[in-house]
Amino acid sequence: MKMAEILDAKAVRYAAGASSKKRLLQNLSEQAETVYDIKADEVFSALQARENLGTTGVGRGVAIPHARFETLDRIVGLFYRLEKPVNYDSLDRQPVDLIFTLLAPANDSPEHLKALAMVSRTLRSEDNCSKLRANSDPQTLYSILTELTTSKAA
Repeated sequence: MKMAEILDAKAVRYAAGASSKKRLLQNLSEQAETVYDIKADEVFSALQARENLGTTGVGRGVAIPHARFETLDRIVGLFYRLEKPVNYDSLDRQPVDLIFTLLAPANDSPEHLKALAMVSRTLRSEDNCSKLRANSDPQTLYSILTELTTSKAA
């Protein structure tokens, strides 16, 4: 699996920040509707329900919110780099500025887990995160993400 298979260039954004985790999830949901034609209220509800099970803020400024949908036929992603980190109730209690959201079909467990592992591997690297944090142009961020995972995918 390659990042370019799940991430549309229009789903990569650089944003000033969000006033809260809830607002960030709403922004992501609206972007999902714009890019992937998934109803924003359904995305928000699913992401919020997943967060209620436990935070998807994995530490070091990274969050990987994810949810499943009956209406999807493939895995899709969204990436945000925030100028100003937002409190996300992360495991290490640090605010997040790199957010990769995965939306998957309800019945696609193996592929969903592979995508989650790919994103986690990519964002676990300090070098990769530094490259992403050093850029604010969405096209550049997209290029970095797709090149990183293409050259380092397992």
